[in-house]
Amino acid sequence: MKGSRVNLKDAFEKVTFLEDRTPEHSLSGEGENAFATLSEYRDGGVFIAHYEGKSEWERHPGDELVHVLEGQTTIFLLNGEEETPISLSAGELVVVPENVWHRFDTPSGVKVMTVTPQPTEHSIERPYN
Repeated sequence: MKGSRVNLKDAFEKVTFLEDRTPEHSLSGEGENAFATLSEYRDGGVFIAHYEGKSEWERHPGDELVHVLEGQTTIFLLNGEEETPISLSAGELVVVPENVWHRFDTPSGVKVMTVTPQPTEHSIERPYN
């Protein structure tokens, strides 16, 4: 879809809200309808998701842009042994530095758009740097 206009409202109508997301969802493929690829971009893509709950740990080979469109989430960045929380509300974004392990905690639901380099590494357990 490079060079094509994307309507976010229409795109979100095609995803299904994932309740009670757990770290195991991504690895099992369960809940995959809550996520969609909008476009390829450089070495990854532009993605959307609509969920509540907790994600697995993940990291990427380049910086990732995370933009909250609706709702709230807290993203935890793993810096050595310390987890640094960053709370995000609608209209806010953060750039997660390359190769930094991170996870999401979203108790009440969020609609998020990311620009994410690939491949993504996943870990259910807290990784050790």
